[in-house]
Amino acid sequence: MPSGSSRRALLAFAHTPISGIEAASEVMNLSARGDLNEGRCQSFGYLRALDAKGRARHRRDAGAHHGLGEAINDRLRRAAVPRRPGEGGHP
Repeated sequence: MPSGSSRRALLAFAHTPISGIEAASEVMNLSARGDLNEGRCQSFGYLRALDAKGRARHRRDAGAHHGLGEAINDRLRRAAVPRRPGEGGHP
């Protein structure tokens, strides 16, 4: 399993400046257009893909803090919680 900075992945949303993006080994954008419905659809698949690769996840807020945006942000917050090696699934 990769270690250190080679394990860091960033889940982004839309085209907003992100400090520290250069430290990420992989960047996945939930919706380049900023579409919350697209972000919702992409989030679970992206999280599963990062789990399969053993990547540590860093989240970026989905922007909106109400309705669907609030739900996406909550899911990303919970998914970004560090886990011990070998722990699978989503928190």
